[in-house]
Amino acid sequence: MNYSGIDLHSNNGVVTVIDETDRVVAQKRLPIDLTKILAFLAPWQAELAGVVVESTYNWYWLVDGLQAAGLSVHLGNTTAIKQYDGLKHSGDETDARHLAHLLRPGILPTGTILPPEARNVRDLARKRMWCAAVPPTFSQ
Repeated sequence: MNYSGIDLHSNNGVVTVIDETDRVVAQKRLPIDLTKILAFLAPWQAELAGVVVESTYNWYWLVDGLQAAGLSVHLGNTTAIKQYDGLKHSGDETDARHLAHLLRPGILPTGTILPPEARNVRDLARKRMWCAAVPPTFSQ
């Protein structure tokens, strides 16, 4: 069984595949292109237990595309993931590997992947909550 983690950014992402012993099988920084990400994962797709996507604001297209390709996708809840204790440095490769590592034993804190038709309502509610929490800064 293999596990994948994707550390997603606005114009690229690091995709990592690990095996059941946490050994990195493959890892690569790829442009934000679903075709290239799926092609990278293709050699391991039959043995891939799941793919973790870091939950940032630009994940919808990737999660939808991975699910449409038949992959089991998990949304990593980055605010609930414990910081990397004991690491001398971290980076995108380390982050992608850590996401896959948390999926392997089943300890990954996840976010909810809503169906596309329900996302507009959630996004609107988030904006309203944010606006309510941030008082206006103008003076009268």
